[in-house]
Amino acid sequence: MSAWMIWVIIGIVLIIAEMTTFTFYLLWLGIGALVAAGVAMLFPDNWLLQILVLSLVAIGLTYFTKPLTKLMHGKKGFRDAIEDLVGRPGEVVEAIEFGSMGIVRIGLETWSATADVPIAVGEKVIVERRGTTVVHVRVLG
Repeated sequence: MSAWMIWVIIGIVLIIAEMTTFTFYLLWLGIGALVAAGVAMLFPDNWLLQILVLSLVAIGLTYFTKPLTKLMHGKKGFRDAIEDLVGRPGEVVEAIEFGSMGIVRIGLETWSATADVPIAVGEKVIVERRGTTVVHVRVLG
């Protein structure tokens, strides 16, 4: 089997694997493998060059992911809906105890939540800040 065919197979497998992870890292590696396939067509015996091209393409795409998304979404930039959680009101669904998390409904979504003081079920709260999957709230009012 030719080197370029191996790179194409690796690239396709990585791109398919990316569809299950949604991280973009495997996508960039997959694109790098496809570019390496093109290099392998031109220089079939130069494995070092093929691997170097794969690495440079993957690292370059990884580094420029944020600028590329800004470019694709125009000057207004992309705003994640989750960023809008801060300042939104919610209601405690599962009590927030001191030192442990509870559950808060914000709009139609439920979030794990922490607070500086215990908050009972049914209390109205406002989101002060958010982490990746946990919001920090305080009692509204």
